[in-house]
Amino acid sequence: MTDNPYLAFGNNRSCKNWGFVVRVDQCLGCMACMAACAVENQTPFWEELWRTHVEDLEVGEFPNSQRMFIPRLCMQCENPPCYYVCPTGATQIVDGGIVVVDEYKCMGCLYCVEACPYGARYFYTYDDIQKAKEYYGDNLIHVVPHVDKCTFCYGTAPDGTYTPACVRTCVGGARVFGCLDDPNSEVSVLVNTGQAVVLNPQLNVQPKVFYVFNKQSGRYAQGGDNS
Repeated sequence: MTDNPYLAFGNNRSCKNWGFVVRVDQCLGCMACMAACAVENQTPFWEELWRTHVEDLEVGEFPNSQRMFIPRLCMQCENPPCYYVCPTGATQIVDGGIVVVDEYKCMGCLYCVEACPYGARYFYTYDDIQKAKEYYGDNLIHVVPHVDKCTFCYGTAPDGTYTPACVRTCVGGARVFGCLDDPNSEVSVLVNTGQAVVLNPQLNVQPKVFYVFNKQSGRYAQGGDNS
């Protein structure tokens, strides 16, 4: 893969580091992102497996408790453990710093699944492929068993948008995608001003997915449940 499919997203130049920001307070928990991703990337929703999912949590204690929706996806780490443990080179870092999986090189050892500290990977089985054929027919994307995960819709975002499916369908505007190298992009402003933070920073894997929390829910980022 040599061409950057996001060339026209947000600006008219390529980007070495694409980033993603989730504004937690604006997530409505509608799950539209999950549905859009499932259709565009043919995720095995029949097995409750997703490239992105939304956690429904309660933080704090009554009467100071709060319901919180946390969208989760691959963190696109700059220092990805999944990349280093892959014995076949199936996990790759391509243009824009995006981590992808070459399904034809993946042998299904699941080392990367175990290595991912965010639980962002799953195995797309032969049975899943057969099930997907029933839904997608000749438009089938996944043709061999392999590990799958979010890729920021690398190579699947339709011409003219170059935007991940979950971002295009987020009715609350909770998901923001753009170039981290552009100081004027919304993601850069949110990150550089300290409004957006990474989950579990102590892992030192340098994610490129960031979260904006309010004061009560902010402790989630400091080592909350990763499941």
